[in-house]
Amino acid sequence: MRIPLLKTKQPDVDGLVIAVTGAARGIGLATARRLAAGGARVAIGDLDADSATAAASTVTGARGYRLDVTDDESFAAFLAAVAADMGPIDVLVNNAGVMWVGPFDEEPTTASEAMVAVNLLGVIRGVRLAAPPMRTRGHGQIVTVASSASRLAPPGMSTYAATKHGVLGYLTGVREELRRSGVTVTVVMPTVVDTELATGAATGSVALLQPDDVADAVFEAVGTRRFHVWVPGKISPLIALSGILPQPLRDRMMRFAVPDQVEAVSGSTARDAYERSVTERKD
Repeated sequence: MRIPLLKTKQPDVDGLVIAVTGAARGIGLATARRLAAGGARVAIGDLDADSATAAASTVTGARGYRLDVTDDESFAAFLAAVAADMGPIDVLVNNAGVMWVGPFDEEPTTASEAMVAVNLLGVIRGVRLAAPPMRTRGHGQIVTVASSASRLAPPGMSTYAATKHGVLGYLTGVREELRRSGVTVTVVMPTVVDTELATGAATGSVALLQPDDVADAVFEAVGTRRFHVWVPGKISPLIALSGILPQPLRDRMMRFAVPDQVEAVSGSTARDAYERSVTERKD
């Protein structure tokens, strides 16, 4: 079921050059399609070059590129190639991410390192490389698809939540540094989305989102340029309330609303194939 967004004036993305990371599937591909449908010229970056090219062939006017967000040279080459082929980048969508789920003391070191490298350092790298040219031109936007785990920390997702907390903290500081530069920063924070990354995970008190729900939120964020975008929007008051409650009440509310992912994946093999791809990630 699609989650309806609040009605806002539709953003004008016609002609904008928008680069999306981790866009060969899932949220990234849905976002690329939504932006292209609005007239944007979209670059699809993905670790698997063949998948990026194949995905681009399904999106009107898109081009596919290999991109390893954990490598400076690869990210810089991606941005340079997009600018050379399509023109200066107006919007960068940091979407690439990986997630391991399970008890903290069973998490492989390789999974911890992959999540930090992709989810946190990949965003930092993208901002550091893409924002300065935007600032020189006096306009641009960086939209990062983070997670509701930027403010919450479900059991079984401790390291993943740490990387998303780090993303929100980093972008909060960068946003102030870019104030009055013409470059805006947006963080999109969805709950659990029906993608390979979230296979087998529980949704808690909210409905399972679809990639198109997040794509719609990214599309509207290009128009509103808001900093915080929650998906679904109704969780925003819950997050705000959780920040002012005494700890015992906060704990009780969070245990009701936030899923216990350790319990959700216990005894299940649903995530095995995906998590092998995270721990055995080949660059």
